[in-house]
Parts: sequence; structure tokens; C-alpha cells
Amino acid sequence: MTQTADLLNEALATFDVLFAEARAAGEPDPTAMSVATASLDGRPSVRTVLLKAHDARGFVFYTHLDGRKGRELQANPHAALLFHWPRVRHGVQVRIEGAVEIVSDAEADAYFASRPRGSQLGAWASKQSETLEGRDAFEQRLAEAERSFPGDVPRPPRWTGLRVRADKIEFWYGADFRLHERWLYESDLAGAYSKRMLYP
Repeated sequence: MTQTADLLNEALATFDVLFAEARAAGEPDPTAMSVATASLDGRPSVRTVLLKAHDARGFVFYTHLDGRKGRELQANPHAALLFHWPRVRHGVQVRIEGAVEIVSDAEADAYFASRPRGSQLGAWASKQSETLEGRDAFEQRLAEAERSFPGDVPRPPRWTGLRVRADKIEFWYGADFRLHERWLYESDLAGAYSKRMLYP
């Protein structure tokens, strides 16, 4: 096994340890992560989504490709993720940056099939990020989706998963007096990972 693979595996193992500690510490939702995107003219946008899968290929969340983040990530396929677990140790942040790709249809179909029926219908009813005239209009679309799919609910064609392929993973460990400890795992253009400490 190469040093590059060792370092990537070390970073992923560290993430798994901290993620387990976040669950044990009673964080409200350890899967919650901020996702920052930018438009082609450099305007940033950030929102909270839920991590649904992660492995050596990257970190996956699901969304509608026609919503704002979906549009921005198709036009500018790079994102930054942030996990903040204040109950872990003295507070931990995990920062991830990388290129973004759409998951396979098979992967998206399998995840969509695992969702509660209400969430599946909501994916059909919502025109994500578009103007909503009133809650009644959304409730009407939800009822229409219910009538359209009395049995199994198929995945909407523009609803899918996005995978952030990490080229930077930073672990930030809180400490008194802002004397934090920071470790950065970073890959170069050839995909070789390095590890270094950062000043607080």
C-alpha cells in the first residue's frame, strides 16, 4: 500500500472515529453538514444538508439538480463541506473540499427507495428553490403526487446524489485560548496525499 493510500485511509478512519464520538456525545444530528458552493461569477452560497454516504470515493448528499445548489454545482463543480460537533472533545470541526460529481443512477435509485414515502412524494412535489405562491400550492402538488403514485414512488429524474471527492480534509480540534490543533490532509494534482499541521 502506498503512502498516499495510507494517508487517505488515515484521514477517513479519523473521520469515522470522530463521527462515532459525535453520535455517542448526543449531537442533535452528526450527519448535518454545511455545503458551500459558488456561482460562475464567484458569489458564494451555503446551506445545511445531511451526509448520506462516505467512503474513499467521497462524501455524498442528495438534492434536486434544478435547485440553486444543484445548478451551481453543475456550472461550477467544486464544493466545501463543514461538520461542526461542539460536544465532541473540546469542539471539533471537519472541513472537506473537492470536486463534485453526480452519483450513478443505481446508487441514487437505491437510496431513494430507502426513503420514507412522504419524503419520496415531497421530492416530486417540490420545485426546489423556486418561488412558492403559498403553502396551499405546495400541498396541492403533494396531493397530486400522492394520486400519481399509489404504489411505489420512482425517483424523479432530476433528483440525485452529489459526491464531493475530497482533495482536502482538515480536522480542527478546539482548545482553550484559541490554541486549537489543526491537521490538514491534502492531495496534489497527481492524487498524492500529504499531511501537515496548521497554525491555529
